[in-house]
Amino acid sequence: MSGATARKRVLKTTVAAAAAGVVVFAPLAPHAEGARASSGPVEIRVGANTGFTKIEFAGAVGSRARVRQDGRAVIIRIGTTAAPDVSRLRVDPPKGVEKVETRSVQGATELVLTLAEGTGVRSGAADGAVWLNLYAPGAVPEGAKPSVVPAGGAVPVTAEVKDETTRLTFAWAAPVGAAVFRRGDAVWVVFDAAARMNMPAKAGGAARARWAAGPDFTAIRIPAPEGQTVSARADGASWIVSLGGPALSVSGVEIGRDDSVQTALTARMAGATRTVWLTDPMAGDRFAAVTALAPGKGLRTGRRTVDLALLPTAHGLAVETPTDDLTVKAEGDIVTLSRPKGLRLSPPTVGLEAAAAEVHAPRAAVRPALIIADWADLGGDSFSNRHRVLQTAAELESGRAADDPRAPIESRLAYARFLVGQGLGYEAIGVLNALVKQTPAMQGVAEVRGLRGAARAAIGRYAEAEADFSASALAGDPSTRVWQGYIAAQRSDWTTARQAFAAGSGVVDNFAPEWRARFGTAHALAAVETGDLAAANELLAYVFSQPGISAADQLAARLVQAKLFELEQKPAQALALYKAVARAPLDGVSTPARLGVVHLEMAKGTMKPDQAAAQLEALKWRWRGDGTELAVIRSLGELYLSQGRYREALTTLKAAGRKIVVLPGGSQLQADLDNAFRALFLDGAADGLQPVQALALFFDFRELTPVGADGDEMVRRLARRLIDVDLLDQAAELLKYQADNRLDGVAKAQVSTNLAAVYLMNRQPEEALQALWSSRTTLLPTAMNVERRALEARALMELGRYDHALEVLGKDASPAGRDVRAEIFWKQQQWGAAAALYEQQLGARYRDALIPLTADEENRLIRAGVGYSLARDAGALNRLSANYSGFADKARSPGGIRIALAGLDGADGSGRPQDFAALSAGADTYAGWIAATKAEFRQKTGGDRPATPARNQPAAAARPAAA
Repeated sequence: MSGATARKRVLKTTVAAAAAGVVVFAPLAPHAEGARASSGPVEIRVGANTGFTKIEFAGAVGSRARVRQDGRAVIIRIGTTAAPDVSRLRVDPPKGVEKVETRSVQGATELVLTLAEGTGVRSGAADGAVWLNLYAPGAVPEGAKPSVVPAGGAVPVTAEVKDETTRLTFAWAAPVGAAVFRRGDAVWVVFDAAARMNMPAKAGGAARARWAAGPDFTAIRIPAPEGQTVSARADGASWIVSLGGPALSVSGVEIGRDDSVQTALTARMAGATRTVWLTDPMAGDRFAAVTALAPGKGLRTGRRTVDLALLPTAHGLAVETPTDDLTVKAEGDIVTLSRPKGLRLSPPTVGLEAAAAEVHAPRAAVRPALIIADWADLGGDSFSNRHRVLQTAAELESGRAADDPRAPIESRLAYARFLVGQGLGYEAIGVLNALVKQTPAMQGVAEVRGLRGAARAAIGRYAEAEADFSASALAGDPSTRVWQGYIAAQRSDWTTARQAFAAGSGVVDNFAPEWRARFGTAHALAAVETGDLAAANELLAYVFSQPGISAADQLAARLVQAKLFELEQKPAQALALYKAVARAPLDGVSTPARLGVVHLEMAKGTMKPDQAAAQLEALKWRWRGDGTELAVIRSLGELYLSQGRYREALTTLKAAGRKIVVLPGGSQLQADLDNAFRALFLDGAADGLQPVQALALFFDFRELTPVGADGDEMVRRLARRLIDVDLLDQAAELLKYQADNRLDGVAKAQVSTNLAAVYLMNRQPEEALQALWSSRTTLLPTAMNVERRALEARALMELGRYDHALEVLGKDASPAGRDVRAEIFWKQQQWGAAAALYEQQLGARYRDALIPLTADEENRLIRAGVGYSLARDAGALNRLSANYSGFADKARSPGGIRIALAGLDGADGSGRPQDFAALSAGADTYAGWIAATKAEFRQKTGGDRPATPARNQPAAAARPAAA
């Protein structure tokens, strides 16, 4: 076999295998490969949400069920002759199901679901179970869209050969995106959907075409001699690719530059759909194709940079790259090509004309983000004259740039430097924004980004400044790192601030003196907050050595010095300095100074908590938006918590603005708020409040309830307190809000179970059923399923639906299930069966004769005796009397027990039907169930512990760390 033939056969085999392995058409419900452990061979689980209802068939047999549809009937074939338990489906059919039936077939059982008109259905297998999704009439299953693959599973491809032109038509069933381009000696056709290609037997020059399908694309490689033209156009859902013939002019793809963050290239291409990375089987290298929808659009001429090459295309976009980290992202009509550290492109100023030298214009600094003292120099002239000269030059240059893209930018930069040097940050930002708007490529100029970032940071626009300083043009610049440290310090991100200041320490002395002082103060504060007191002392000495710094900058440094004294255990010096700074008419420094005074005087005992709270309340409104407000709010919240003023504490902590929460220290504030709420409703701090007060406090701040187990437990504990005092409506409202708005899955099912129990205590069986049915889900714990089944049966019993209740219970032998079954039999006047269950519930209680019966046990004993009497079961009644007659003397109702155990034909002939009627009415097992449910709820939620006092008890668990 020749080498060429072998290589061709390997290629053909590889492509065919790839296609066969990627494109898979599965039946409606394939066999599940494995089933999870189940309680039986067939387990039917039902869950629902607002979009659809899911039915799962699990278990060793159920997981291998098969599903088919015959008109409105969905038939599930289960491989066992034992009919599965479908009582749940029959009692409460899922939405869209009109009837549920089972029928025996040879060797199997079929479950037939008759759907309502218009109900949608989808099925499949996953996680060891066969699933069935039912959608309401008119609802569209999530992710459903028309198939682009024609019937039969393959795209027909036809070839038309005329003269030297071969025209291939790919007949898709719906519009798809495509990319068509030449690469070396082959033409590539790439589609953004996976399908088999039914290639024609005779295709002229395209006879050697090979195709492969990936998970979401199909690629066809067609050998074609270099120089042969290629064109592409769409005709409805079909794509027509022509090889040979006259060359067509293409357009519609515009390449641009983006320097907003990292240097990148952008391609404006309408209808871009997907980026597909491919490996050329001949060359072995990797390239990308970007598909787009019709009409046709392509790149007429290629473009090459250090990092990539854009190939000419007949349609779409094709990218080659020698790197392994190029990102090609298609988003809407924009395709972005970038690398993690930006593309290596020529500077945006390349090609601009050189500016005429201006002797007196502010010159560029040696670093792009420096502010130097010379920029503020007026050159012996007045400010007005100096400003007018620079402004006029900048305006003339801007006017010229409107007509000539090669016009220089030096005059506009000089004007911006002057404004920054004079502290006119807003004006400087306006000049630089106009420059970028007129010439967008200037965003890639380091000085433009550095100047604008410095101006923005100087006026407090830290987020915008960070965007400028993070540009790739400033990467690694030490002057930029100084500004980043300053911004981090303003945001109380002390660790980041210190790291950034250290990285830029070598250029700090190149800044103007006022900025050296500001940076030194910010760095000293970061050192204080991170505990490096020696560094803080050195930095403050550096600040005070700067010539001509303003009073405001000096006060800011003295404030940091006071904090340093406080940490050095010099409270007297710190307090004196705080008081001195607090008298300044500058709120930015006086507010944190007053906060320091409050802390120190409270520590000395010279200020009472009420006085401190009043001062902190005033400070809270005096300065907003930074770490100072955060510290005031945390201090005030901590103070209120220590006084047991929980409502004021939560209100204060919650009132922080959105700006505060996103600061680095904002997470601590949120933690304070969460801890306070947890201390109240999880750790018992609110147990000293009246239940109604606790409920009002909870509802006012219920958005703080954590999602998950803690939130569930919190609500259950508060609901237990309300249930204890029979505030059932309020308890139900609390649990319902939690279930409807805060929870999902198992957690929602648990709270809804408690909600159903509360509704039943309140004689609201319809609401109880709604709570249970609306929270159905799969894979609930067994104990919870047992509890929910008993509650559902009890609710149905209260509605008089006895048969349905018994069907729900099925073979449930749990104590709760036996209780409900006994109640149902009693209401149905099946006296013997009810009596047997009541006696069964008593168990071997007769052996503990020294311990009196509880009220609930007495009621069961009375009902058992009455039931056996009415059923005329003398043997059972005699046995019951022999076992329990000794308990009558110490019972709450000794006469009732004696009458019940004696029966209608008692030894003294005293048994009368009217006595039995009175006994039946008095033996209220429903009240016993309520008492037992309350006791169980109390035990689960820790309701037997002593209450925490509401006041004069420090809420230690909720106290935040010192600011």
